[in-house]
Amino acid sequence: MANSTSYAVDSHVHVLDPARFPLSNPEGYVPQPNECGTAYDLRTTLDAHELTHALLVNPFAGYATDNRCMLDAIANSRGRFKGVALVGHDTDDATLRQLTDGGVIGARFNTLFTGSTSLQGEAGERLLRQIREHGWFAQIYYHHDGLQQLLPILRRTGVKIVVDHCGCPNPALGLDQSEFQALLELGRSGEALIKLSGAFRYSQQAWPYHDAEPYIEALIDAFTLDRCVWGSDWPFVRIPKRMDYGPTSGLLKRWIPDDNDRRKVLWETPKRHFGFTEK
Repeated sequence: MANSTSYAVDSHVHVLDPARFPLSNPEGYVPQPNECGTAYDLRTTLDAHELTHALLVNPFAGYATDNRCMLDAIANSRGRFKGVALVGHDTDDATLRQLTDGGVIGARFNTLFTGSTSLQGEAGERLLRQIREHGWFAQIYYHHDGLQQLLPILRRTGVKIVVDHCGCPNPALGLDQSEFQALLELGRSGEALIKLSGAFRYSQQAWPYHDAEPYIEALIDAFTLDRCVWGSDWPFVRIPKRMDYGPTSGLLKRWIPDDNDRRKVLWETPKRHFGFTEK
């Protein structure tokens, strides 16, 4: 995806290394061996596909608010990796400073699973204001009507917004579904970034997920390439059998055939918004 003189970011990956960092989330889904991948595995996968940098997202499955595995991967990446942490309502400013010093630039909020940190109520808004003060963004993962519930909270706190996995639209409901239209309006407002990722999580077809393409096109039009980034979702947690990186990474060339446009999504936009440097 990148040549020897260019830079490219996979903006959504996870690291799960049970041998060095035992899985520690009793409430979450327990990843199986085919769903795990170490920092070394990630580096070699990126190298094989000519990607230079990655934004690591600490997985609720396995680790929840234990961010040590991700922080270790960032510390040993020689500047290639940054991170999105999971944090709880009781997180203090000293902890946020330590995470920031460790390369964390955002916090993910997963609305799908019991036990994940909620944005509802006073505690949720206080946490959003805390991360905003540290310069972080709030990365949100939801299905169904999640966005319309979360947007008033996010807007009250003034935090930067990143939306996971294309907002996970339901292809059976068409482009006019209200939740997706709300996401497009958010894109047109310039308030958020969208991750062109996770098509396999909402498509109702096999690869190359043709039913996802109208949603990708609409998102690119609404958010523009200045607010679109791409992610593989490696090593593909909550998937019953092994998924390879190549078919997933190859989707971006289908979605964005122009080389210069792909460079924006792979490098210029994540560099500007996430602070990656040419290392």
